[in-house]
Amino acid sequence: MRPALLAHTLLALPLLLAGLAAPAAAAEVAVLQGLDKITARISTFEAPVDQIVRFGTFEIIARTCHKTPPEEPPERAAFLEITEVRPDSPSAPIFTGWMFASSPALSAVEHPVYDVWVIDCKSTSSSAASSDTGN
Repeated sequence: MRPALLAHTLLALPLLLAGLAAPAAAAEVAVLQGLDKITARISTFEAPVDQIVRFGTFEIIARTCHKTPPEEPPERAAFLEITEVRPDSPSAPIFTGWMFASSPALSAVEHPVYDVWVIDCKSTSSSAASSDTGN
C-alpha cells in the first residue's frame, strides 16, 4: 500500500468510528462531482447512501460518507462502488474504495471518459429533493 494511501486510510479511521457511534436518525448523502472528458461538462449530483445513482455510463453506490466536525481539520470521505454499465457488454466494476475530498487524486477513478470525486457529505434533512445526474 502506498504511504499516502495508508496515511489517508488511517485518517479515515476516526471518521468511521465516529460514524459507528452516531445515531442513524438522518440518512447521509455523498455530494459528488463528475467530469465528462468528451464534452468537458462538470456535473454536481447527490448519491444517497446505499442507493444507485447514474452518471453517464456509471452506476454509483455510496456505501458511507463522513465528514469531520467543525473543530477538526476539514475532511470529507466516502466509500464508493462504481460500475460501468454499457449496452454492448456486461457490467464491469470500475472503482471500489475510499475517496477523500482533500486529495481527489489519491484514489481516483481510472476511466478514459469519466472522472468522479467527492465534494461533501450531508444529511438528507439539508439536501435538495432534486439532483443533476449528468445524463
